[in-house]
Order: sequence, then C-alpha cells, then structure tokens
Amino acid sequence: MAGSSLRVVEMSALILSVLSWAWPYIAGAFGLVALVVQQRMAGAKAERAKQAEREREARDIADRVDNDIGAMPPANQREELSKWSRR
Repeated sequence: MAGSSLRVVEMSALILSVLSWAWPYIAGAFGLVALVVQQRMAGAKAERAKQAEREREARDIADRVDNDIGAMPPANQREELSKWSRR
C-alpha cells in the first residue's frame, strides 16, 4: 500500500516538474492553434462576403435585363428572349 502512494507522489512530482518549465510552450501551442482557427474563420467570412457581392451584382444585371425586356413590345420580347432560350 505504501509503495502505491509513493508512486503517485513520484508521478505527481514528475508531472509538476515537467509542467514548471513546459507550460509556456504548451500555452504557446494552444495560442497558435487558436490563431489558425481564427484566421480560417475570418477567411471563410471574407469569402462569403465576396460571394454575396457577386450574387448581388448578378441579380442586379438580371433585374436590368428583365426591365429592358419588359419595356419592349411583345413581338420584340419574343424575338429577344428566343436568343436566350434553348432549342
């Protein structure tokens, strides 16, 4: 029984001695991981913003085309839209 508690004390002392000099490296590693995760999330957010801008521009162009087509007489509308439809 005494040998068992002695091993626990020795292991605790070993762990504490390693942590006493290694904790800055461990904290630095965690900080580095947090930085990488944060940068990846920021990159994804920027990409979503760029995609939303491209979609907004495409929707704006589509709306202008719809308005231009809607202002034409029906015969011209059919002729213009036939250029864009599949055959």
